[in-house]
Amino acid sequence: MSHIVFLLVPGLHLLDLAAPAQVFSTAEDFGHPYTLSYVAEQPLVHSAQGLPLVAGVDWPELGPEDLIVVPGWRARTLAGSPAIGETALRALRSHHASGGTVASVCAGAEALGQAGLLDGRRCTTHHDVQDELAHRYPGAMVIHDVLYTTDDRVVTSAGIASGIDLALHLVATRHGPAVAARVARDMVVYARRNGHEPQASAMLRYRSHLDDTVHRAQDLLDARFDQPLPLPALAAAVDVSERTLTRLFSRATGGLTPLRYQQTLRLERAEHLISHGATVDSAARAVGFEDPRMLRRLRAREI
Repeated sequence: MSHIVFLLVPGLHLLDLAAPAQVFSTAEDFGHPYTLSYVAEQPLVHSAQGLPLVAGVDWPELGPEDLIVVPGWRARTLAGSPAIGETALRALRSHHASGGTVASVCAGAEALGQAGLLDGRRCTTHHDVQDELAHRYPGAMVIHDVLYTTDDRVVTSAGIASGIDLALHLVATRHGPAVAARVARDMVVYARRNGHEPQASAMLRYRSHLDDTVHRAQDLLDARFDQPLPLPALAAAVDVSERTLTRLFSRATGGLTPLRYQQTLRLERAEHLISHGATVDSAARAVGFEDPRMLRRLRAREI
């Protein structure tokens, strides 16, 4: 079980908090237990939208598998941010030093900067204050125009709604992209990816639609991508004709057939295995190709 602790700063944006909290809560609904806690310097915290929030004032004991998230807040400038106490900054530093992960949404990157966790690391924040973040923390490598960054267990995201993308990325990292895709689907959100990160999985990239028949077919392909799954069997499993499934699948995924989708999943997994030392032949067998030449052709086509 992983413990997710949200550090609540006065004036925080509700969506900065609610978006990642909903992702982890939904993952728990699917059998991946999370404990969500909320910590602040005072037991009552007023949000930027006027809703008061109740939080604990004592930090729980955390381990390397746990996560601290700092939601952003309303402020015209980072320099004008609410004061962040030394107890919270010390908790951020200590948790990261002990092997844990820290994350921020929007202006929450300022808290990581004050804790000294941005120095020498890639990071991002809301586009309105990216330049200021770079000026305030010259040792940080501020990346513009991305949804989130990850660097040595320091995860930062852009403005407000990007907290969903950050949390989906963390769920995908911990439990696999198929779980993250299922969470995104349950939340009825577009499963956006960064584009500058290596975790641009097809399991999420082609899930940005609301066609339930195609989602059910993708669920089967995601779970059994390394096994033969002929179109007749796949169509029968989702209770439509082969022609209907092919038409719906192509429309929902921007032109892919079920076979091409399965090949994409196999290729991504094979590339991962090869990057970790596997030979092309062994990677091909591991992902379900009887003939390694098929994997070589697919790799050449992608290049």
